[in-house]
Amino acid sequence: MRVTDMADVLSALPEVTAWQWVPGSEGDTLLVAGPVDDARTDGRATDTGWAEQAVVDAGASGDAAVTGTDLAELPALMRLLDETALLTMARVLDRTRLFRDAAPHTAAEVVAALGTAPRHAWIVRRWLRTLAEESRLVLDPTTGHYRELTAPSRAEYAHARRTLDDARSGMGYPESMTRFFFAAADRLPLLLQDRTSLQEVLFPEGETDTAEGNYRDNVPSRWANHAAADLIAREARRRERREIGGRPLRVLEAGAGVGGTTEAVLSALGSTPVDYLFTDVSRFFLQTSRTRFGTHPGLRQALFDINRDPTAQGFTPASHDVILAANVLHNARHVGCALAALRELLVPDGLLVLVESCREHYQALTSMYLLMSPQADEEGWFTDLRAGQDRVFLTEGEWVRQLDAAGFRPLPVLPPDGHPLTALGQHVVAGRARPGHGRPDPGRVTRALAQLPETARPVRVHAVDRVLPTTTSGASR
Repeated sequence: MRVTDMADVLSALPEVTAWQWVPGSEGDTLLVAGPVDDARTDGRATDTGWAEQAVVDAGASGDAAVTGTDLAELPALMRLLDETALLTMARVLDRTRLFRDAAPHTAAEVVAALGTAPRHAWIVRRWLRTLAEESRLVLDPTTGHYRELTAPSRAEYAHARRTLDDARSGMGYPESMTRFFFAAADRLPLLLQDRTSLQEVLFPEGETDTAEGNYRDNVPSRWANHAAADLIAREARRRERREIGGRPLRVLEAGAGVGGTTEAVLSALGSTPVDYLFTDVSRFFLQTSRTRFGTHPGLRQALFDINRDPTAQGFTPASHDVILAANVLHNARHVGCALAALRELLVPDGLLVLVESCREHYQALTSMYLLMSPQADEEGWFTDLRAGQDRVFLTEGEWVRQLDAAGFRPLPVLPPDGHPLTALGQHVVAGRARPGHGRPDPGRVTRALAQLPETARPVRVHAVDRVLPTTTSGASR
């Protein structure tokens, strides 16, 4: 694509004042925005009262779901999990023997010494930076070289593993999670080399108990799932008061996985008529959903990949009242594109509810992160604000800005500041789709681009409220 040709065409469209070309493995995407409209982007909304009360009630539902738990103890318990993970990282690095003298080494040398598969190299780089931040490794800021690793003794590591089970129990994880953490730690060199897969550890013999413990049973997940479910139940009541004819609430759950959030939502909805579309990128989870939820009224299953165009997968624009995405949207290669595509599936005032981890947990760096690496045949990785940063998760502030830019009015993030669970980083981030006044017409933009060669045209065009700058997401204006 010649950027100047694209710019010439778009410059001739007065309604397009900003654009961004986003490369993708299945075709490129163009984001377009119009003039900034303060009335549209300042976050004021006619349902401000509803939003404020909704988040208060949702927080109360989250609190009720973890009644009996001393929430003030959880940060210390999480630190125990993190400490075990730090020792695990140091132990694996020490076995390379690179750091048994004072010689400095580059991250690339460490990656090579571990025999790391290229797609997992980012994890090793995260280990090195994390250990340096935790004063377990010395980083020379001038050269970027690492030296003087503090490795645990066998006794120290064995003690940490014994305390891990106490922390696991206090956090509300089932016993299977201890076995998972240990199994992943013991297999880390093989996992990094792609000689075995974390799926085999997480889903032994096809069982989902361990994954359910990670996404449903622990205290932060339980709180967030019930808070999200309360938001959706409240939205159902809001629409019941407005709808004529008793149309069911149309819910699309993207990346539903083991159904940990699904269960909470269906329970909160109770007897509310619902058309609930349970989706995932894997047929395995669709089958487990059929087994787990049986013939629940209104529940359907379908394949859905958040990194592909929804319309090309058979989804109809403006066909859902609520979209739920729990612990999945961080996998989007460009969150701005994914959010814009999801907004187009919602009715004009539809509700988007996300559950996302907004801080890095060291235990995940030695386990679940291996599921988040790019595919072996995938060219590139993230093309949004995370590009080139070796990170997966966005902060809650970044999520709010992304929702606002994509055309949503963000609700206050849950849990709120000052809540005992806020420090653990599991958040509910929600927003209501704004009217599209002032956005360019994607169809008109597509027709204008038809004069360019086919290879120079995007596969899809999304209109957004603002184009957020990145350094590696292709051309932008």
